This record gives sequence, C-alpha cells and structure tokens, in this order.
Amino acid sequence: MTKKLETFNRSDLEEQLSLEFPQLDKIKISSAIDTIITTITEAVALDNKVEIRGFGTFSKKYIRPRKFVNPKTKAVSYIGETATLHFKPSKSLIQD
Repeated sequence: MTKKLETFNRSDLEEQLSLEFPQLDKIKISSAIDTIITTITEAVALDNKVEIRGFGTFSKKYIRPRKFVNPKTKAVSYIGETATLHFKPSKSLIQD
C-alpha cells in the first residue's frame, strides 16, 4: 500500500513561520528563506554535503551521459554528464 505524501512549498513554509514568529514580518521571513536556500545551493554546487539534523541531507547527484534521438529528424545527439540537487529526508521527517 502506498502512502500519499503531502507537499509543503515555500508559501506554506512562510505561513507556518509567520504563525510561529508573529513578531517577524513577511519580508524578513522571505529574506531568511532566500538566504538559507542560496547557502545550501552554493554549498552543494561546491561538492559539499549539507546535513540538517532532523530534516534531511542535500547533496549533488550525477546523471550519467546519455544519447537521445530527435523524433522529427532522427538525428542522434549526446548529452554529457549533468548534476542535480538531491534531497534525502531524515527518518524523523518521514512518518509511517
């Protein structure tokens, strides 16, 4: 049996933080979120792993080189190795 995961996006995060910290205005909360996301992204881009205890780990994941065929022209092209941001949630974040 699969469990449907709830999504939690940026606006949800801003709303929760504004409820948790009513003394902060939305501009400061948004600025703090931008700073955190930028810091995590820059660290992972430099091949560092970012671990937030009780939340999860951010790391760089490499996607192997592959070829693709243009369906219209049937031309074969190749894409080199690419990297993407990978997030692994902690066990305490995943609830059974």
